[in-house]
Amino acid sequence: MDTRHLNPDGTPKYTNRLIGETSPYLRQHAHNPVDWYPWGEEAFTRALRERKPIHLSVGYAACHWCHVLAAESFEDEATAQVLNELYVNIKVDREERPDVDRIYQIAQQMLTQHSGGWPLTMFLTPEDRRPFFGGTYFPKEARFGLPAFKDLLLRVARYYRDHQAELKQQNEALMSAFAQLEPPPPEATVELSEAPLRLCRQELERTLDPRYGGFGGAPKFPHPKSLELLLRRWRAEADGATPDLHALYMAGLTLRRMADGGINDQLAGGFCRYSVDEYWMIPHFEKMLYDNGGLLAVYADTYVATGDVFYGRVAGEIADWVRHEMQSPEGGYYSSLDADSEGHEGKYYVWDRDEVRAALTAEEYAAFAPRYGLDREPNFEGHWHLHVFRSVQDVASTLGRSPEEVESALATSRRKLKRLRESRTRPGRDDKVLASWNGLMIRGMAVAARALGRDDLADSAGRALEFVRRALWRDGRLLATYNDGRAHLNAYLDDYAFLADAIMELQQVRFRADEVRFARELLEVALQHYADEDAGGFFFTADDHEQLIHRPKSFGDEATPAGNGVVACALQRMGLLLGEERYLEAAEGTLRAAWAMMEKCPQAHTTLLIALEELLDPPEIVVLRGAPETIEAWRRELARLYSPRRMVLAVPADAPDLPAALAEKAPQGPAVAYVCRGTICGPPVGSFAELAEVLRA
Repeated sequence: MDTRHLNPDGTPKYTNRLIGETSPYLRQHAHNPVDWYPWGEEAFTRALRERKPIHLSVGYAACHWCHVLAAESFEDEATAQVLNELYVNIKVDREERPDVDRIYQIAQQMLTQHSGGWPLTMFLTPEDRRPFFGGTYFPKEARFGLPAFKDLLLRVARYYRDHQAELKQQNEALMSAFAQLEPPPPEATVELSEAPLRLCRQELERTLDPRYGGFGGAPKFPHPKSLELLLRRWRAEADGATPDLHALYMAGLTLRRMADGGINDQLAGGFCRYSVDEYWMIPHFEKMLYDNGGLLAVYADTYVATGDVFYGRVAGEIADWVRHEMQSPEGGYYSSLDADSEGHEGKYYVWDRDEVRAALTAEEYAAFAPRYGLDREPNFEGHWHLHVFRSVQDVASTLGRSPEEVESALATSRRKLKRLRESRTRPGRDDKVLASWNGLMIRGMAVAARALGRDDLADSAGRALEFVRRALWRDGRLLATYNDGRAHLNAYLDDYAFLADAIMELQQVRFRADEVRFARELLEVALQHYADEDAGGFFFTADDHEQLIHRPKSFGDEATPAGNGVVACALQRMGLLLGEERYLEAAEGTLRAAWAMMEKCPQAHTTLLIALEELLDPPEIVVLRGAPETIEAWRRELARLYSPRRMVLAVPADAPDLPAALAEKAPQGPAVAYVCRGTICGPPVGSFAELAEVLRA
């Protein structure tokens, strides 16, 4: 808190209505001189009563430029006075209210013809909360080609007062544009084919950075689903006459360059949100749970696909960082770590050369400095941010030491520096628990548990799922967010989709019939309250959600995978597992609804393309029944193979309360396997050798 805003006794001078919120981001602004409201009727009623426009500010706790805007303007009493006199001010955490953020991000892009981002600054009419002006970050003083924020506030208020007729006309045009966002209903005669998959594969190759990996130039984002799709394309053609080895190469190159880069925390594991340069060297330093959930899964899969221990090590480091720093004692996963500490971005992570030299022995420093670039010029504001510059073999050759000796010295050095770093002021942690992001991390942990053979990761995923069921599942519906003992806010499509998908993945590590039932309940709610019965696909919000100016239905991947793509995958797999045709029909309807966009811009719809791949070539489902130790040995053996279109469930002979479709696959002897491809199941298989032959065929 700004010390200017403290009373002589040390208590806050200002306290606004954000003080009672669950979001750490909103509470960060609870003692601003700005008279903030949370999104809700109290603010709307006041705006309407006083005929004041609404100033809507959207951000999140780990956002660097959100902190800059707050320090420059929201903590400035003169700016706050203007805001309080001319506007009703609403603060929104985009992670708790992605519905609100999504609508006004789209509106900002329509109004300004510029890309969006955070902080998001929008001005709304009090009558209907329609936006009439907006932008992102505005500085306190005019710079970067942007007006001073206080001057902008005065001009916007004056325009609102003097141009009511123009605003009404603009708002009508904006609402018309919203109405045109949805694609037309698909034609029944459309034939779903592999064409978008091939186009996406070509586009990924065209945009690949051949030296540093990734797709396109700076800034560079990880895009785990694009990498997953490349792995799957390689595997789909691996047994053919012309295997797509380049798809595997593109995925592996990108994952290796990212892991060697500064976007990856070289000491503690875990990835930052994106790199500001083409080299993956300097990130924006916030660490988000959702990125790391997707990356954990794809690094683990790549380890199984290639057998390269490098990818397995990176996956293990992500998982360990999450378990140690991002999992609450109650079991749920926290949301993010801040980019800033002590008011400076990256301060927790960067180093001075003399500090490192003093912490290590001469032999350790001799290996560490060339490996991580401390023998070069500073790469971040006069300091060094660790990034792999030279290989272990190269350093060993230069020093005349063995690679094993160098690796040992590097490991010791990393442990020492990690301990030293832990004595610094840590970045803030957003400790709210989001259902959707927990789904992404539960899935990542489950995939990594299977790939790395680590039961502790399955235990971590199971604890998180148990927490979600206990804290966020109320009266047959999900709530979106939890903190400080309080769960609230209606859940979104992503919450249901990501959790159902994660549960399906977790069953491939250890089977629980009650979790399968829970996944089915999630999908039933999605079908009942989110499905578009007319055009196919799923809306982002439920049919009984708060009435907003637009009900979005999004098919494209954003920072997180597209909910429509994830729910289509989950519906297909659950539909095949349980013989539920409604699920298969809903999944196909979703793909048909998105078909025009998948054809036009496949690279923006990689999650849906994965669902399309599984529609065209349905997953193979292997159900193992028998003695737990025997079927577990079979399951672990099958987990050594990268088979993305295969589900393996080890269901003990005495498992109670099974769904009918699983119960009919009865135990026979010590162990038996049932192999189903699509809707066709083969005869029971009584030995692992025979099972291996069936799967190879």
